[in-house]
Amino acid sequence: MCDVAPASAVHFQALAVCHWIQEAVHGAAERGLAPPPYALESAEAMNDFRSIGMPAEGGGSDIGRKALWVVRELGLPAIVKACVCGRSARHHPTGKFRVNANGKLLDVWMLICCEMCGRTSKIPIHERIYVQALQSERLLMFENNDPAMVRDLAMDGALAGKAGYQLDWSGTWELETGMRSCEPGREDPAPLEVIIRFELPAPIRVEKLLTAGFGLSRSAVRGMVDSGRIRLPMAIDAKAREDFTLFVITTPPPSRDAAADQEACP
Repeated sequence: MCDVAPASAVHFQALAVCHWIQEAVHGAAERGLAPPPYALESAEAMNDFRSIGMPAEGGGSDIGRKALWVVRELGLPAIVKACVCGRSARHHPTGKFRVNANGKLLDVWMLICCEMCGRTSKIPIHERIYVQALQSERLLMFENNDPAMVRDLAMDGALAGKAGYQLDWSGTWELETGMRSCEPGREDPAPLEVIIRFELPAPIRVEKLLTAGFGLSRSAVRGMVDSGRIRLPMAIDAKAREDFTLFVITTPPPSRDAAADQEACP
């Protein structure tokens, strides 16, 4: 589930991309060519923003050049493994651990329950481990059913692979884009820096983050990436689960025709 930014925050982000949309449409018209489909689509989406006034920070004419997007945690992922009831494969942690001692050896399990029938089963965390090999603080967290430990293990992809189950992240996050910070005193155009923070390691396609954050369609976002307007540290089809930063270029590079004219000038 995604939470798209309110009008004021989206307006702030839209200003950074409005210039390149206008240039793409007008430039194509001057050359007698059809503008790129993504430019037309984006221009349509931006029309509403042109009539919205937004005061500059501190009374100046510049706007902030940084934006903060946060992937907020809504809940833990479902643990997908077969249940003997056959009615559902989705499980959720009960919030409890089971610790069994056998001489100098310990077994630790995390307890989970079926979403449909409520039957309890267990996921092995430590099996036949020597007591001395387990940190006393960690053992105490298991014995006290520490919520932070439950959360960490419920999101642990390595544990899921080792124990043979999958994690379903649907409905566990939302994107908040209403927070922003400003770079005061800048009078020249500068790239818009978008910092994306993750509260949980949910694997999310970069394209999905961009469409939700900018409020644009997939084709419009891909057009911006292909044209170099959005610069990413990874592929747009990649899945991100950790913090990263992207840049939106507000000043377009010179067109080929303009570059050719510049070279032709003595």
